[in-house]
Amino acid sequence: MNRLVVIAISALIVFLLASSMMFIVDQRRFAVVYSLGEIKEVITEPGLKFKLPPPLQNVVMLDRRIQTLDSPESRPIFTAEKKSLVIDWLVKWRIAEPRQFIRNNGPVTSNIENRLSPIVQAAFNEEVTKRTVLGVLATERDKVMNDVRRRLEDEAKQFGIEVVDVRIKRVDFAANVTEAVYSRMKSERQRVANLDRATGSAEGDKIRADADRQRDVIVAEAYRDAQKVQGEGDAKASAVYAESFGRDPAFAQFYRSLQAYRSTFRSKSDVMVIDSSNDFFKAMRGAGAAPAAAAPRK
Repeated sequence: MNRLVVIAISALIVFLLASSMMFIVDQRRFAVVYSLGEIKEVITEPGLKFKLPPPLQNVVMLDRRIQTLDSPESRPIFTAEKKSLVIDWLVKWRIAEPRQFIRNNGPVTSNIENRLSPIVQAAFNEEVTKRTVLGVLATERDKVMNDVRRRLEDEAKQFGIEVVDVRIKRVDFAANVTEAVYSRMKSERQRVANLDRATGSAEGDKIRADADRQRDVIVAEAYRDAQKVQGEGDAKASAVYAESFGRDPAFAQFYRSLQAYRSTFRSKSDVMVIDSSNDFFKAMRGAGAAPAAAAPRK
């Protein structure tokens, strides 16, 4: 029984010793083998690897994938025009030299980010101060990013990393400048709106005046044509009347009397007191009628 226990313990010790000597390197990581506190080997190929058991040798894994460093709390940067801008940026980086990386930063990536962040910010400061607001926002935005990346390449080598990309995420004015810019934009838009309203009002007055003028011309021409047609009609009627009256004077006299009656008695309430023997009622009495006594006529 004691012999079985010894065998089991020995087997367990051998298993633990063997497991401490084997490790697996993932394709997404570097394996750094330490020997008594010094870097002995950097393994970049994935697979099952072997080493001496601790404390003779230890293994530290480093992520070889691309990492992202975002800008910390944004600080204003002054342009060549002395305008204050706030820039949010990001940097893509990865470990290029594991030995150099560990010597300068240790195996923790947060250490390199804390050291790299102020360097990136300083590079942006130098590039932005050379340019105008328009250049940073639009015309030279790509050049700013490329120049910052070139500045970081030399700095990155001493940290054992490679800068893959530099990007500007957002550019904005500082808070105190933003309000002034928005105020100027609002005033400019208000000025343009007032100008458009004034122009529209002037155009409206011009159109209305032109329409009134055209209306007056059309009405005047229509009145002129109507008067002309009426005059021609009156002339023709007068000619017809004259011709008819010339042929039969008695009929003419009778027609004029009827016209006089029509003009005189326009309403049932009209009252006229006159001698019935007056020549005014001659047409009503007829040729053979005797004169009657004077009486009111309606």
